[in-house]
Amino acid sequence: MRCPQGNLNAFTLNVEPPKGAGDDTAANNIQFSCTDGSKLKGEAKEWGKYGEWSKQCPAGGICGIQTKVEPPQGIRDDTALNDVQFFCCE
Repeated sequence: MRCPQGNLNAFTLNVEPPKGAGDDTAANNIQFSCTDGSKLKGEAKEWGKYGEWSKQCPAGGICGIQTKVEPPQGIRDDTALNDVQFFCCE
């Protein structure tokens, strides 16, 4: 995703909570805000709900990412992406 002008500077992640016996999906979609004030939204399904917006990065915006991915569970339910953390440019 690219901002019309400026940089990505905050995000909110759409996450579905564990379903127990059902099919778990975990992280499903994401929204970003840009330093120019615009908002961008992914095109994925939205099972679950969006959390709170992250703190805004300064003018340099977001320049790093760390993900939390569940390893394969064998015969159990796999969720794959479970969380994400972005880092601000200095």
